[in-house]
Amino acid sequence: MDIDPGADGSVPPVPPVPPVLIGNSSDVGWKYGKYCDPNNKSKVKCDFCGHISTGGIYRFKKHIVVVDNVVASCKKATPEAKEACKKALEKTVVTKGLKRQHDQDLRDDVHISSSVGEEVCVGSSTSEPNKVGPMDKFVRPIDGKSSKEEALRQLSMNEALFKERVHQASQYVARWVYTHAIPFNALDNDEFKQMCEAIGKFGPGYEPPSQFDLREKLLTEEYARTKSLLDDREAQKIKLGCTIMTDAWTDIKRRSIMNVCMHCSGGTSFLKSKETSDVSHTGEVIFELVDKAIEEVGAQHVMQVCTDNASNNMAAKKLLLEKRPKIFWTSCATHTINLMLQGIGNIKRFKSIVDQAQKVTIFIYVHHKTLAYMRKCTKRRDIVRPGVTRFASNFLTLQSLAEKRDALRGMVVDRAWEEMPIVKTKKGKDATATLMDANFWKGVTLCLKVFEPLVSLLRLVDGDVKPSLAWLYGEMLKAKTKIKEAFGNNEKNYRETIAIIDKKLKGRLDSPLHKTAYLLNPHYTYANKDIFDDSSMTVALMKCAEQYFGEDEISAKKMINEEWLLYENMEGPFKKKLATSWERADYNPVGWWKLYGTEVPLLQKMAMRILSLTSSSSGCERNWSIYEMIHTKRRNRLTTDRLNNMVYIQFNTRMLSKRQRLKDKKKADSLLSTDASEAQGWLFEGGDDYAVVVFRDEEDGDQGVHPASGIPYDVIGEAMGAQEQLQVRRSARVRDLEEEEFESDEEDVLEEDEIEYEDDDEY
Repeated sequence: MDIDPGADGSVPPVPPVPPVLIGNSSDVGWKYGKYCDPNNKSKVKCDFCGHISTGGIYRFKKHIVVVDNVVASCKKATPEAKEACKKALEKTVVTKGLKRQHDQDLRDDVHISSSVGEEVCVGSSTSEPNKVGPMDKFVRPIDGKSSKEEALRQLSMNEALFKERVHQASQYVARWVYTHAIPFNALDNDEFKQMCEAIGKFGPGYEPPSQFDLREKLLTEEYARTKSLLDDREAQKIKLGCTIMTDAWTDIKRRSIMNVCMHCSGGTSFLKSKETSDVSHTGEVIFELVDKAIEEVGAQHVMQVCTDNASNNMAAKKLLLEKRPKIFWTSCATHTINLMLQGIGNIKRFKSIVDQAQKVTIFIYVHHKTLAYMRKCTKRRDIVRPGVTRFASNFLTLQSLAEKRDALRGMVVDRAWEEMPIVKTKKGKDATATLMDANFWKGVTLCLKVFEPLVSLLRLVDGDVKPSLAWLYGEMLKAKTKIKEAFGNNEKNYRETIAIIDKKLKGRLDSPLHKTAYLLNPHYTYANKDIFDDSSMTVALMKCAEQYFGEDEISAKKMINEEWLLYENMEGPFKKKLATSWERADYNPVGWWKLYGTEVPLLQKMAMRILSLTSSSSGCERNWSIYEMIHTKRRNRLTTDRLNNMVYIQFNTRMLSKRQRLKDKKKADSLLSTDASEAQGWLFEGGDDYAVVVFRDEEDGDQGVHPASGIPYDVIGEAMGAQEQLQVRRSARVRDLEEEEFESDEEDVLEEDEIEYEDDDEY
């Protein structure tokens, strides 16, 4: 239905939009039921028989399935509905069972030596004895000689008193959290649960460690323990090689710190940091730091060094190639793809859409009434979704707007919106008109179609889910094809966008190593044999082989002239039917070469080592968020060594936890962030100036160098703190969003609809 604007251009009010009577989640139960009252989330009405369940969607699914005699059964539910709800209930039971088992495993891992003669606390479920504490006087043991009625009464009293004890203990935990501003999600960490279990097993009288113990002995012991957990990385490093990554950071005391990380097939691990306040970050300084790290890790195990494309890093690259010609030096794929997104985002047709969208979100977020009403219409879901970079925030927020398009359009035609005085201003009318403009939504759709292929590639290289070098070049070619299709394959329309991608790609992500990894991945080459006939690919393979084998010309010739032909022609083990596993997008290239490359040992080893490499140094750059958490204004007296040890423990522990979550298939969007600092442009005017992560392309900037020292002027300016002096101060203006609205690597969000509610009739 078309809506005619009034004489003053405003949209006339229409009847209120009826409330949605289904939950926010994608739970299968909402296919067969709905809320009776949107203000009462516990009552769900069955579409089949009209029965009203009073325990939420979980209990409603029991009503459909007929689990037990406690819940009223549905006589009219279809077999398909029963089967779907049954599977959902079974999945919930399995999930809860795994969580209980995980918590029990955490408790079992806690070992506290006990003294002889200690009394055991009544009702303890642990295998180790506990001391009887002061609270035990409120709980009395059940007399085995008591009657059944007396025993049940005593058991009920014990259970009630136990809940009260738990509540009183929780009050002390809460007091500590509130007083010292501890993030709520810190209590979900396994380490916190183990700490509580250890204190409980110790019993009353536990003396917490002193500050000195935490700074010295305990820190050293935990550092050693964390290092031992990474012992398996040594075997992976020796077998498949590794990547060295480095980046620089300046703390709040203007101390310059450079850190070094290592990546192998098992993930990224922090190695060390070094204070470089007294020197400029020249190519020589970076080269010495990287070279020393290579020496410590073992030069024979290092396949490549990965950094951004800064001029000082490129100078260090030349020095390293002179000393260690067999080690590759590549540019960070995450940095390069962000430069592509930055360039495309500056194209007029895309920038205008982003600017329009930002004006809408800014208008909504700067006024509390519009913000509250928006959240009501979107079921308390924010439309701004902060990402790890400004460009990630742009894509995620545009995607969020597109998902909530109908809710937002329904909001601005509602009478309550129209009656707000602020909506009658010019900015309010502009925001309303934008949300009702069909051309705006067409522009949003085009932006998402163009950005999405690069954002998907960014997730691949930045997620640390699997070694990404094997997939980077092939997925980049696919991304370019999808972008052309988004423009209808009209060269006139896509020419400028593709030109930006090609410009940033050249010399960075199209090196001989990148192209060789592309050739060695049969997922691409066996699907399109014409790739082998591309002369540029052959040249890249030759250059890569020469650098990989170095002075061992005999091995290089054998690999190229004999072994490579078997792979290219799909002969020997490569022609087996089982070898067609390369067709799956989720197959493991390294495992494939291990199985089918046995007749080509030189090519097999080269392929496995190259395909195990990462293409991004973002793991090293993410370390600075940990530095900022540890090195606050209150703790800026930490020595560099102590800071190094704390970062080593926290970064590597997080990395191990992340790998375990990936193993358990608990994935989170690597581009989402709980910190809204990179989404400020969507919250208030001029907010983009407050972005913390700034991507600069030195090819587009000043390439001048100081005539006497040869140091680039941009490096000198960075050392002088020029950008810090000129940048906008963030302290008073940076806005944040509600922390519970976003998922991150550190938070596991529970589905409200999975909570099992108890029935009042059971008591």
